[in-house]
Amino acid sequence: MKSSTKDQAEGTFHKVKGMIKEIAGKVSSNADLEGKGKEEKLAGKVQEKIGELEKTLGK
Repeated sequence: MKSSTKDQAEGTFHKVKGMIKEIAGKVSSNADLEGKGKEEKLAGKVQEKIGELEKTLGK
């Protein structure tokens, strides 16, 4: 698997995982879990963008 495709797939996984944590934190009124979910979702978005950039550059 190409590095760019791997980064995009992992980024999507982390983004979804972060959304689940964020929702679980809101439902359970757990601010820490909600914050961790937001962080992971953002990290996933960044990783997806890195994968897109690598794909554009041909890596």
